[in-house]
Amino acid sequence: MTITRANAVANRVWRHVWTRRLGRWAAVLLVGLTGVVVGVMLLAHTQIGVGPFRADMSITPSIQGGTEIDIPPLGSLHLDSHDGPIHLKVDLGSLDQERTAALIDDPTAISAAGQSAVDDVTKGVMQLGLRALGAAIVCSLILSALIFRNIRKVAAAGVLALVVTGGSLGLAAGTVRPDSISEPRYEGLLVNAPAVVGDARKIADNYGRYADQLAELVSNVSRIYTTVSTLPVQPAGNTTRILHISDLHLNPASWSVIKTVVKQWDIDAIIDTGDIVDWGSSAETTYVNNIATVGVPYIYVRGNHDSSAIQAAVARQKNAKVLDNTIITINGLTIAGIGDPEFTPDKSETEAPANSDDLATNPLLAAGDQLADTIRAAKTRVGVALVHDPAMAPPLSGTVPLVLAGHTHKREVSVLGAPTADPSASPAASPAPATAPIETRLLVEGSTGGAGLRGLEKEEPTPLQMSVLYFDENQSLKAYDDIQLGGTGQSNVTVQRNVVGAEDPRPTTNPSVVNGVTPSR
Repeated sequence: MTITRANAVANRVWRHVWTRRLGRWAAVLLVGLTGVVVGVMLLAHTQIGVGPFRADMSITPSIQGGTEIDIPPLGSLHLDSHDGPIHLKVDLGSLDQERTAALIDDPTAISAAGQSAVDDVTKGVMQLGLRALGAAIVCSLILSALIFRNIRKVAAAGVLALVVTGGSLGLAAGTVRPDSISEPRYEGLLVNAPAVVGDARKIADNYGRYADQLAELVSNVSRIYTTVSTLPVQPAGNTTRILHISDLHLNPASWSVIKTVVKQWDIDAIIDTGDIVDWGSSAETTYVNNIATVGVPYIYVRGNHDSSAIQAAVARQKNAKVLDNTIITINGLTIAGIGDPEFTPDKSETEAPANSDDLATNPLLAAGDQLADTIRAAKTRVGVALVHDPAMAPPLSGTVPLVLAGHTHKREVSVLGAPTADPSASPAASPAPATAPIETRLLVEGSTGGAGLRGLEKEEPTPLQMSVLYFDENQSLKAYDDIQLGGTGQSNVTVQRNVVGAEDPRPTTNPSVVNGVTPSR
């Protein structure tokens, strides 16, 4: 009896006119809000140019609000910028090559870009807000029209979308906290940002001083060729000319210099001993596409800033050859190489173990020893070995006449000492070699990219350095030209010929000067 009465009451309530009205309006509310969410998620995004970046901006529904700025591959920073049910996301992962080239070609554009950055972001946020409002209304109207097929309900859903989206944007605008930029929360590699912000400010200050002369630096490289006639020991016609570069570190100006030297020195091939990028991220792979434009074979070994993705991107270039414990012959010169076994894109330095000369505990020495075994097992004479870190070179002593390296951003020439004998081997078990041991020379190249952004941290920028190596038909290094361009903002270019085997224990030099600057000894 009680159950029957309860069912009767429930039926009367369900059939009541107000219940039906509330149900209909609840359905309109649900459909309208669904349209708002779908419209904002799918269409509330825009793209703007901020300096050299092509920034992707988007809005998503959120309870806490705030702003997230993604800076691949460094990580992201989060700002408590506003309240409200919308979250702003800015992705700076896309580098616009045309805008970057324009900034380099026109030094005044750099300061102008800095001054207009705030206006660009403000304009982008306003454009994004209008786009989100329009997307929410349109999606709500379309969704309600498909479901209800009633003009009043469709109009109601549209008005609801306008009120909800407009109110959310108004709440966010009314609660904006400009000071939040000074208290960001860091994620990813950017967690170290507070510790290096001083260096970043110093870089910005220095770049402001140097940027106005960057174009002049690149243009002055054309003067290099005019100095060749004054150099001694002109190479013979059967000479193989190799351009040794290293540590480009994403410097876009390096490619112009490299291509000029390749053309004017009649280079047969380029050797790159690593650190072509800074972080090894997928976003940096487009930088290596310039390899295809140099016009000659490009032999490369991986540096400690180069990931496997970067190595693969280099290998995809039609004129590139990646050496990783492998051997190649170019124009009669046989070259062996191996990549750096360490990957430290955050610029950290691994502390050397107490027994750093132990192959079992030192990965750098182990990699060098692995390459030495490959060279000894080769059926042909190897003229040059490539490593990134000079610490990999000692095991190669006596196996190859020349080792090329980079990493230190400083030129250095030395002769490797004899390899340490195995203490477990008895003298009787090691017969004397039938021929004289090979003297191994180590040439460490400076940074062809001027150390990238780090080259601007000091009062004087790091110079751009590369070397042209001359080999005879017997794969013997006869001479090499050290080329140095003043760092960013400096327009001097110097070429110094070094003759191998001169009586002076140091390489014989006859410096040629451009812009009145003589290379230091």
